[in-house]
Amino acid sequence: MSRRLNSTPRQDGFRMPGEFEPHAGCWMLWPERPDNWRLGAKPAQRAFVEVAKAISQFEPVTMGVSAGQFLNARSLLPPEVRVVEMSYNDSWMRDCGPTFVTNGKEIRAIDWEFNAWGGLQGGLYFPWDQDNLVARKVAEIERVDVYKAPLVLEGGSIHVDGEGTLITTEECLLNPNRNPELTREQIEAFLQEYLNVETIIWLPRGVYNDETSGHVDNLCCFIRPGVVALTWTEDKSDPQYEISAEAYEILCQAKDARGRRLEVHKIHQPNPVYITKEESEWVDAIEGTLPRREGDRLAASYINFYMANGGAVVPVFNDPHDKQALAALQELMPERKVVGVYAREILLGGGNIHCITQQQPRPLVP
Repeated sequence: MSRRLNSTPRQDGFRMPGEFEPHAGCWMLWPERPDNWRLGAKPAQRAFVEVAKAISQFEPVTMGVSAGQFLNARSLLPPEVRVVEMSYNDSWMRDCGPTFVTNGKEIRAIDWEFNAWGGLQGGLYFPWDQDNLVARKVAEIERVDVYKAPLVLEGGSIHVDGEGTLITTEECLLNPNRNPELTREQIEAFLQEYLNVETIIWLPRGVYNDETSGHVDNLCCFIRPGVVALTWTEDKSDPQYEISAEAYEILCQAKDARGRRLEVHKIHQPNPVYITKEESEWVDAIEGTLPRREGDRLAASYINFYMANGGAVVPVFNDPHDKQALAALQELMPERKVVGVYAREILLGGGNIHCITQQQPRPLVP
């Protein structure tokens, strides 16, 4: 049974755990839109399979799949990945799926409003009605109770340390195409009430040219409480340099909810990634969907990785910086096995490994 609750997580003593805390499993959605994924999403499907395989080494994975793709997905995915039929508009489980909260004994789900990263003012596709039901569908399958939050919010726009601190970007959460009727203070109040956080660290902008309006999960993340990884470049002519330098300064000066100064580690970004002619030609053109044009720069970042139980699955790009990034992240997370998965096909769709996954925490008390 999945009840819709009238209270809030804070009122009930629930909090959003950090991604580095124990998981019961991971949720994903199968890609198939030919207007977002090239060649009918076949290359993207292979990439999603590799991500699911990598994560399933560490924890259970569930893949939501449309009726028309069920048999195809089931045949391509390993048997340990659970496949469930579900309708949705596209495959970004981080952003349209539930945010889970826990009190240590049980978990509950937050169902945010989803408007495809901007609705009719800059959103990436229309309609998004089925995406907006995904959180409730996941909660029904897991038989967990649901909080309906009165806020347009995507999971990729927030990172928490599980101890009262949240990092987000002004570019996304204060964008007039998300919650134009709310002030910054009102948005902060909703975040505090639904995620049970006290301190919110606002970074001005996300990664350069990120079509999500600058999601924080592409820019920086908590490795553990008090420790943050930030995407970086030494190239001062790259527009990303100024964005990362600004974020670095703010993060270094910030204090978290426990009064700690943050330890900030720079992870050098891959070289700029651009859509090729071949990649742009095999995407269907449909009105209302963001086109994929030759020469457009993609928001490539190693920070868009997924933490699993005892592991971390990191996007790589056949880039000279891949090895250095994997080594740096492995050093930061000695308790985890860092695994690289070639993720250009995911990036071509507008996001990366963190964007296509959503962790379901495990209660600490059975």
